[in-house]
Amino acid sequence: MKCNMGKTDRTIRVFIGLVIIAVGAYMKSWLGAIGLLPIFTAATGWCGLYKVFGISTCKPKG
Repeated sequence: MKCNMGKTDRTIRVFIGLVIIAVGAYMKSWLGAIGLLPIFTAATGWCGLYKVFGISTCKPKG
């Protein structure tokens, strides 16, 4: 999988994921587990939806 997410995008996704997890824990709901998805995509640097729509926020190498 080729990286298609830049540093800012990944940072925002980690923050959003942590907020979702925290809200889920506060509400005692398993739905907080959905917060793992943006954290996973940030950790890998690859997003399936970005791939489908041809989006890349990575800086070009060189």
